[in-house]
Amino acid sequence: MDSDTSFSPAHMAQQRFKLRVWISSKLWAQVMAGMVLGFGLGLLLNQSSVLVRPDTAEIIGIWLALPGNIFLALIGMVLVSLVFSSIVGGLSGAASGRELRSVGLRLGAFILATTTGAAVLGVALAQWLQPGLALTGFAAPQESGPSEPATPGAAAMDVANQTTLPDLIVNILPSSPTASIAEGDMLAVVVLALLVGVSVTQVQRSRAEPFLLLMEALLSISMNIVKWAMFLAPLAVFGLMAQLVMRVGVDTLFGVAGYVGTVLLGLAGLLVFYVVIAAVFGQISPLRFVKVAGSNLLLAFSTSSSTAVMPITIQTARELGVPANIANLVVPLGATMNMAGTALYQSVAILFIAQLSGVALTTAQIIIVVGTLVFSSIGAPGTPGVSIAILVNVATSMGIPVEGMVIIFGVDRLLDMCRTVVNVTGDLTASVLLREVEQVDSA
Repeated sequence: MDSDTSFSPAHMAQQRFKLRVWISSKLWAQVMAGMVLGFGLGLLLNQSSVLVRPDTAEIIGIWLALPGNIFLALIGMVLVSLVFSSIVGGLSGAASGRELRSVGLRLGAFILATTTGAAVLGVALAQWLQPGLALTGFAAPQESGPSEPATPGAAAMDVANQTTLPDLIVNILPSSPTASIAEGDMLAVVVLALLVGVSVTQVQRSRAEPFLLLMEALLSISMNIVKWAMFLAPLAVFGLMAQLVMRVGVDTLFGVAGYVGTVLLGLAGLLVFYVVIAAVFGQISPLRFVKVAGSNLLLAFSTSSSTAVMPITIQTARELGVPANIANLVVPLGATMNMAGTALYQSVAILFIAQLSGVALTTAQIIIVVGTLVFSSIGAPGTPGVSIAILVNVATSMGIPVEGMVIIFGVDRLLDMCRTVVNVTGDLTASVLLREVEQVDSA
């Protein structure tokens, strides 16, 4: 597109200026202060404290979390418009259909490979460290014995009977876009945006111009609302952290230290892998990567939402040398589909619950778990708490008692914050890799 058309360099520069306001205002330092203060207040008012009664502490926690819930509601309100307009804008900035195919295929291969690798890594760590054995007896084993859930063939047939592969493929297409938007089905929204964006590139520019101007306005309005929400971030983080520590307590954190440690070890390994990949193939030193992305990752950690920080992630990718059309396409797609950190967490969680409940999964069942988690993670909304619903469904299909989920709930928020950092790092790494690939192709 020319400089006077929609999604022009001048327009994107204006958006980047707005994003710099958040960083230059030391928002990351305010968020960090809110996190520390919230943790301290949570310790004072948790269930083991004698300062207030437990029911009073719960009421205080609900009010403290109000700014955080408003923050997340504001982000959720513009999430569909933000993702849709960003993807369409990124696709409209592509030079050719060949470039679109190149970027799409390579991004898809990156997401599938890293998500599968992360799930396998989580299984390997859980099988090696066996974190659930330290708390055996917390959840009672199934009374029905091994005959009902243990047969891998039966479990596989149950999964197959519920949804076949052709059904999954057909269900990806949004038969009713309005229903998909109302239900928050982000995968369907992404697919619709991809179809519309590709179609725009095949239409005469003069005909597509009014629609692209509408998308430009929609993106600007959505980012402005996100900007307002981001100024709530320090107070939101303070309240959500205080509520988390009040409800969970330090004792619970220590009680599931093996499980938390296993997940954190896997996430740390995945984070290092991403940084190394960016250094080797993207020619960006780990020090520069961390320096440029640091505030972005801190906000991702604080908000537990890759979509909440998506505009800042786009800005960070631009500062790492990624062209605007690549960043505007890869980051929104990644925020919805690139969930390797979530896949790793879920694979550890499933095996942890199985070990906790005394259910031994066979190799065939573990393979089914990995495959299910990979495709469940891809397309899961990048908002807090979504992975719990996926865990319940997978555990039920494998015959694992869901009573053990209660211990997962207690520390899910903390791990959600950590895996969001990994997911955002993966989005940045994918952007950098595709930048290098496009430069090689165009040479």
